[in-house]
Amino acid sequence: MSFYILAGFICAVIIVVLLISYICYRMAFYAFKNPADDLEYPIPEGKAYAPFRDKMINWLKETRQLPHDVITVTSFDGLKLQGKFYEFAPGAPIELMFHGYRGLAERDLCGGTQRCFALGHSALIVDQRGCGSSEGKVITFGIHESRDCHTWLNYIIDRFGPESRVILTGISMGAATVLMAAGTPLPKNVVGVLADCGYTSAKDIIQKVIRQMGLPPTLAYPFVRLGARLFGHFKLEETSPVQALKNCRVPVIFFHGEDDDFVPCEMSRINYECCASPKKLVTTAGAGHGLSYPQDPERYLSALREFWAIHMPAPIK
Repeated sequence: MSFYILAGFICAVIIVVLLISYICYRMAFYAFKNPADDLEYPIPEGKAYAPFRDKMINWLKETRQLPHDVITVTSFDGLKLQGKFYEFAPGAPIELMFHGYRGLAERDLCGGTQRCFALGHSALIVDQRGCGSSEGKVITFGIHESRDCHTWLNYIIDRFGPESRVILTGISMGAATVLMAAGTPLPKNVVGVLADCGYTSAKDIIQKVIRQMGLPPTLAYPFVRLGARLFGHFKLEETSPVQALKNCRVPVIFFHGEDDDFVPCEMSRINYECCASPKKLVTTAGAGHGLSYPQDPERYLSALREFWAIHMPAPIK
């Protein structure tokens, strides 16, 4: 009898662990459809974004009027990923731009195309896997997304030729995506990275959110990690920005709002310290999450002009 009781207890524990892990997977990694994405102008809600709402809507309207190509590529695991290419001029450097967690390229990168054009750059903004017009059901906090970055790079080189110059650009999870890609072997076409309000690792940002929920991270995080492995089929700690930056060989410019209440500004400071390549860190007083450019666009552009004037190579021959 005691054997059956013990076996029943073990089975019950396993079921509870699997159930909690699945709930964590659904909460953190499953790419559900956000009804707000279907709004005409899907600007984020919240008081931090309210002062910039009209500006962001104007940016969206302007971007939608610009000539562009809709592009589709196939990921390493068979997903159809979609992006839009806005050409400033033939031969101009191309910014390959990635949005944030459960975001949209058009929304999270609004103003990005105008910023690129102000610098003489073309822009390729992409919906990450599981978001917007791209396929997928699992968001991996930059693990698989950094591989998608290589897929887009291959497309750019195939279409625009071996002389094309590419800047990897990302905001929030998109910044983590390009930073993790920057720690891998890159084609010579990648001339730099722009990382705006990126986190240090998936573990760090998830534990930070768990604490905000009033739960103990040391107890809850293992269920999140297990959920990623069992149901998302990826290793959450396979790599991270802080690990990848130790192997980075291209110049990186970091931006972060000092009043960011989602990804703490300190995370970009840590990323900056870990970066082994030429680098610059620009923080913006009073700016919330992803709002450094809307808050002070001229300062943002000035920092980029100075950085690329030093680190942007001549066209590749």
